[in-house]
Amino acid sequence: MSEYRTERVGRLIQEKVGALIVEGKVKDPRVDPFLSITRVTVSRDFAYADAYVSSYKSAGLATGVEGLQSAAGFIQSQLAKMMRLRQTPKLRFHEDQGIREGFELVQKIEGLVHDGQ
Repeated sequence: MSEYRTERVGRLIQEKVGALIVEGKVKDPRVDPFLSITRVTVSRDFAYADAYVSSYKSAGLATGVEGLQSAAGFIQSQLAKMMRLRQTPKLRFHEDQGIREGFELVQKIEGLVHDGQ
């Protein structure tokens, strides 16, 4: 039961933080609207939430993660207003290279297909 709840809270945090980024509510200039939250893992005691950030743009991911980490207090306060939890998890942001690596893989495959014809 507890594992299901942590997954559900993680998905909700992912959705809400992604909406804050897209809507431009995070005012830090390092936070690009093309950043996306790929997944969020919440600790069993709801003390921490690790958010993994990715972007299809190769440049700016590290600075975007720094900007999000800098704005973590603001984002956490916004989550507390939107979500009805006893304790809002402390946010930690990490780089996730998944989207960019997948994009590069598709480009390589397309290059092989075009070279083979």
